[in-house]
Formats: sequence, C-alpha cells, structure tokens
Amino acid sequence: MQEDNRNPKLTRRELLRRASVAAVVAGPLASVLAACGQSAGSTPTAAVGGASPSPSPSQAAASASPSPTQAAASASPSPSPSKPAASPTPAEITTGSGSVQIDWWHITTSGEGKDNWTKQAQLFTKQHPNVSIKITILENQAFKNKLATVMQSGSPPDVFQSWGGGVLGEYARAGLVKDITADLQQNGWGDSFLQGPLDLYKIDGKYYGVPWQAGMVGFWYNKELFDKAGIKQLPTTWDELLDVVKQLKAAGITPIALGEKDSWTGAFWWEYLALRVGGKEAFEKAYNRQGSFADEPFVEAGKLLKQLVDLKPFQTGFLGASYSDHQALMANEKAAMELMGQWALIVDSGLAKKPEEFEKKLDWFPFPEVKGGAGKPTDALGGADGFAIGKDAPPETIDFVRFLTRPELQKQMGATGLASLPTVKAAASSVKQPALRKIQQALSKATYYQLYYDQFLPPATGAAVNDNTQRLFAGTASPEDVAKAIEQVAATELG
Repeated sequence: MQEDNRNPKLTRRELLRRASVAAVVAGPLASVLAACGQSAGSTPTAAVGGASPSPSPSQAAASASPSPTQAAASASPSPSPSKPAASPTPAEITTGSGSVQIDWWHITTSGEGKDNWTKQAQLFTKQHPNVSIKITILENQAFKNKLATVMQSGSPPDVFQSWGGGVLGEYARAGLVKDITADLQQNGWGDSFLQGPLDLYKIDGKYYGVPWQAGMVGFWYNKELFDKAGIKQLPTTWDELLDVVKQLKAAGITPIALGEKDSWTGAFWWEYLALRVGGKEAFEKAYNRQGSFADEPFVEAGKLLKQLVDLKPFQTGFLGASYSDHQALMANEKAAMELMGQWALIVDSGLAKKPEEFEKKLDWFPFPEVKGGAGKPTDALGGADGFAIGKDAPPETIDFVRFLTRPELQKQMGATGLASLPTVKAAASSVKQPALRKIQQALSKATYYQLYYDQFLPPATGAAVNDNTQRLFAGTASPEDVAKAIEQVAATELG
C-alpha cells in the first residue's frame, strides 16, 4: 500500500506493526510468544513481520491522535505518533559464504522478529552452501525512500518487502521486477496460496510477488451489547445493517465507534460500498482509465453511506475523534461495533481493563451485501505483506522465497492467535482464535481481494479518497461532489 505521509499521525501500517505481533516465526511457538514478552491474549508490545518494538496499543492510545492510512506491518521504535522518529542507519547482516549472493531488504528493524528473519536466512544458507544472503534492514519510510532510489537507477534488490497493488504494477511495467508466473506453476507453489492475497501481486495477468501474511476488514461487534439490544441475527444485507443500527439506538447503545479525525477509518465504508455496488470491475475500470471514480457505482456508494450517516449511528463528536478514541470506545464497551481490520481484536482487547474477558465478548462478521449490486458478498477489502523479486535476482532467490513461505512457518504464525493471518492454504487450520478463524475462512473464500485504496492508488489519489469521504461524514459534500473530487485528482495522477 502506498502510504499517506501528509501528517505525522499514526498510520494504518503503523497500527499493524503494533498489533501484528509474532508474524515472523522461526522456531517453537514459545519463542514466538517470547518475542512479545507475554501471552497471546495480552497486549502486544512488539510487532514483527515488517515491524519493530513500539509502544503497546494502550500506550498508543494515550499518545497523540493516531491516524492509520498505511496498512500492513512495518516498523520503527515510534517514540510518539505525533513526532516521527528519524530514519535509522540501515543494518546489514550477511549469512552464508556461497558465491551466489541474494540481496534481501526487509523492514523488521529490531527485536525477535528481526532475529527470526535472520535465522531463516541462516537455515537456508546452511541447506544451500553455494548461497550467501546479504540482509539490509530498514525502517519503513527509509525503505520506501531507498527502494525508490534504486528503482530509478534500475538496480532493485533481489528480494524485498512488497504490499502489491499499484506500486508493484509500476515496477512491473518498467521491467524492474521478475515475472514469477512460471515459477508459481512449478510443484504447486502458486496453488498453495489463498487466491485473493496472491492476486495482489498479479499485474496484467502475470505474477511478480507472493504474500506471506494477510488481513481483512469487517465488522467487530460486542456480543453482549447486541444481546442487550435484542439483536438475534447478524445482518447480511445493507438494509439489515441499517435496521441493526436502529435497534441499537432504540436500546440506548451507540451503534458504531468511529474516529473520523483519522479519515482512513471512514474511507473503509465508502470503499466497501463501492466494491459491493460496482464489483471489482468498477475499481479496475476507474484505475485503468477505462472508467472514472465519478461513475455511478462510486456515487451510489456515497448515497448508501449517507443513509447510514443520516441515522446518526456514531458517538458524539466522532468527526473530531481520533482512532485512539475509537479504540477506547470499543474497549470500554461504549459502542457496539466498528468496521475495522483484523488487528482490532488485539488492539481493542489490549486496551480493555480485562483483556481476556473482553476478547471473548468480541466477534466478527463480514461486510454485508448490497442488494442488486454487481459485487459479491464474498469480495473482500484488505491488505497483505509479501515479497517481490528484482529483475536481476539469481535463480536461487525463488528457492529462498519458497522457503520463507513454506507451510511449516505459516502454521506457526497462525497458531499464535494474533493479528497476522497466514496466506498458505495448508496453514489455515492453524488459526484457532474463533473470530480470527472466521476471518481466515472468509479470506479463503474471497472471490476478489481489493487492496485498500490508499495503498493501491498513487499517494494524492489515495489521500483524496480519505479526505473527501470525510466530507460525506461531515455532511459538507454530496455523494456526487465527493466522487467528482476524487476523480479530479485521479485524472491528474493516473492520466
């Protein structure tokens, strides 16, 4: 996902690096949990899989207004969300002494996660004595800056962190990354992945990378508050969701937590509605310039969202509330539900007074269907972390990436009960936490996997989505005006 660097607030990727604990697993589960320094049910204080130690979710909530607009699991010590840390000097580690060198760039900057990735490289070079691996470890923003520089010079690293989507597409069309379609067809490697996350790395019918962890946005809800309102059945259509909102309000319960000061939180609603109304074709046509973000599906998404906003389902002051405030409402059981990524289980539970008890109250359901829409109820919105391979990478690089995505490692990740979900089918059953298991199953059945708009689209267009959907929530722009404003920016950036 392209990241929104317009302000120093906490981004979605920053959030994930706090919640996606122990995604890189390199040994027994005990060592994975040791990376967190606590049990799977408690608040994580370190994150890996593109992550380094950072404040716990409770510390994050106490700091300046966080604003995730990047999503996936990256890292730096993050002393305060309001003041980004200076980029540290890249760390370099070389393992093995073989004549074939693989240059690997990742963003797991410290802690057990970094050690685990290093251990994987050591295991691989031990099994392949002709190979040496030079690991370059960069903080997230420094990684993006350095990667842009080497891409401009035409010298990409052999294997590097990738979120897929539009940025990877730019590299692929410039001939800077390797087409691995044929490699995925060998020995069932491609078939081993969940199709949705894998397709984030599919550009013009060819694959240029693979995912190693993924997530999905959906509704987290408090079962006790739903019971108190007499809600017997979860909504499966948009109209049913509106009815649930009305029932909760009638029971004196705030239906939905929203920190719209951090506008990415509200953008999820518009993006999901556009997916349900227009299906994947609407977004693809708008992105490929065969259509427009002012086309009917995007306008209709705004109209449906306005139906919700008109019901006043959010807490008082939601337009000025940060995502930290949003989290606190859920953790303190002051709101019944939220539309959020898979990380919400860990973040919200970590803020609760009794995390283990609160976690049992939380459950999950997918975004409902819009009747008559072109999208399927199994189409998903989410994001993934993965690996892309540079154009000049030696053949052994493919073997190394296969090694990093092997089922054994994926199963250990799934078993942690944390917010990083495996992308290999054989590891799906390793996810035991009930709500996360529902998300894993939804990912497994996803008919289409839409990457967050502000990650897929160029920076200004992604920011325009977040900023203009915020105007819908504020009631200061019509659905038509919002769609036109987004299209105006897209026309400049996308052509």
